Order: sequence, then C-alpha cells, then structure tokens
Amino acid sequence: MSDQRPSAYTAFSLLLQGCANPVSPAELHGFLLGRSAAGAGFDAAEWLGEAGQWLGGELDERMRQALVGLQEMVRGELTGEDVALVLMLPGDDAPLAERTAALGQWCQGFLSGFGLVAGNRLLGKEASEVLQDLAAIAQIDGADEESEAGEVDYMEVMEYLRVAPLLLFAECAPATPPAPKPSLH
Repeated sequence: MSDQRPSAYTAFSLLLQGCANPVSPAELHGFLLGRSAAGAGFDAAEWLGEAGQWLGGELDERMRQALVGLQEMVRGELTGEDVALVLMLPGDDAPLAERTAALGQWCQGFLSGFGLVAGNRLLGKEASEVLQDLAAIAQIDGADEESEAGEVDYMEVMEYLRVAPLLLFAECAPATPPAPKPSLH
C-alpha cells in the first residue's frame, strides 16, 4: 500500500506557483532556516510579513497556514533534541541534476535569510566557515549526469546541510532562559 500524498516539496511547489517572485520550495525552506538560525525567533506574524515581502505580495490563507506549519516544524527541529534537520528537497526519484540544483537554491535561501537577520554581526571561526561553505554550495548548478560518484557527493553535501544550521543556531540564537522552578509552599 503506497502513500499517495504529495511530498512537502511538491505541495509547496504548487503553493508557490502563484507568487510574484519565483522561489523554489528548497529556497523558501532555506530562507526560513537561515533567518531562524540567525536568531530571528519564531513569531508567526513577523515570519509571515517577511515571507510576504520575499514572495512578492499578499499571502492567501492556504499559504499563510502552510508557512506557519513550516515554521513550527523548523522550530521543533532547531530547538529539539535531534541533531539533524529534514531539508525540503526533491525526492530521491528526481534526477540528480534537479536535486543538486535544489541544494544550491536551499543554500541561496539560507544565506538570504541569515543575512537579513544577522547583518554584520561578528561570528566565530567555525560559524564563519560554515557560511563560506554554504556560499560555495550555493554556486552549484546541478550535476551533469547521473553517476554513483555524483550520488555519493550529493548525499555528503545534504548530510552536511542537515547539521550546519544547528551550529549557526547554537551560536546566534538568543539563549532561552530556563523555565522557573515551581515554588514549594
């Protein structure tokens, strides 16, 4: 019995088709993760305002709900116990060139979102190196042909991108104060 629901990537592709600024689901997800990793917080109204500007117009209710849901997923991943994120990329059945190009788009979106929030903030050496890596990956435009070596390279880069935002979030996001201990009366 197979699952006939569209992937998040496919669902967002359909939602984004009507936007004034053409953005891929990978780039949108990267943008959200970038701004979140830079310390933007998780205020839904603020995120929807930035997303509306970035996408070029007013967001309909379906898009607003999808974006808030995506932000909640990102919040859970960044603040949870897991040490890897789920990237919004085409499925493994998509051609390698399409998946590789989406990795580049994801990095472009991440750098845009991160830069929007972080501005000229000074970062540690490791965080700066991660951003340099993301800038290099953003230049990728897709693999020339399907090959086992190309698949291995794709998987290695994807695994790196699943962890890199967590390092930046740990450095840039404001620390959340511990919950107050209940008083014993």
